[in-house]
Amino acid sequence: MSSVSGQFGPGDRVQLTDPKGRRKTIVLQPGGEYHTQHGVLPHDEIIGRDEGSVVSSNGGTSYLAVRPLLSDYVLSMPRGAQVIYPKDAAQILMWGDIRPGARVLEAGAGSGALTCSLLRAVGESGSVASWEVRQDHADHAERNVERFFGEKPDNWTLHVGDVTEYDGGPVDRVVLDMVSPWEALDPVHRGLVPGGVLVVYVATTTQLSTVTEALREHQGWTEPQSWETLLRPWHAVGMAVRPEHRMVAHTAFLLVTRRLADGVTPLRVHRRPSKG
Repeated sequence: MSSVSGQFGPGDRVQLTDPKGRRKTIVLQPGGEYHTQHGVLPHDEIIGRDEGSVVSSNGGTSYLAVRPLLSDYVLSMPRGAQVIYPKDAAQILMWGDIRPGARVLEAGAGSGALTCSLLRAVGESGSVASWEVRQDHADHAERNVERFFGEKPDNWTLHVGDVTEYDGGPVDRVVLDMVSPWEALDPVHRGLVPGGVLVVYVATTTQLSTVTEALREHQGWTEPQSWETLLRPWHAVGMAVRPEHRMVAHTAFLLVTRRLADGVTPLRVHRRPSKG
């Protein structure tokens, strides 16, 4: 299992960044070599060095050596399904209040990107149960999670099946990333503790409208809130400060609601009448 801090050792994942900002992640092995068009960089030149060191190939090209962040891993991992981007995963963790010790139900697992974030957030005292309808996606998720943590976490279970069949024990948080999340509201409501948080990730306005109205009709949830996030990087060199030409715009809509206690009627939401 790779180390998460300190000097680099065998088995560690290392992200090498060249002067042009190009990144490559390698796994250190004694006697191993990283071959590039700019020469060869022996792994032994990195093993034993502190993170944040600069190493050079025999062709004279310098590389910054650091451990890849979770965001780096997510954006470069092998994909079976589209991953949830870091900008959305971060908000799922915050608005879903994913905390140490929480019991989290996730559907679907996809390529395992969000699963890694959930597992790291709940810690060893929490647990994550992931559901995935497709076996090939489940296989990708399992490989990616094991690769990130170095082994399969003891507090993670992966089920191949439809989350609408869920009848397990109580959970504190639920994250739904599926085509028809409204079909899972009944089993999710039964499994989620009163006051628990449901986060829904959908790609289209049609899905957003359908799941929002389904939650209202269910009468077991607080008034849902939804939004999208547009991430715009900025170029800042001296006095030249401007937006970058490219940005990560729409990826999905996020919706958050909380489970009401049994027998409680949702508060009536007062909305301003539309003009015209």
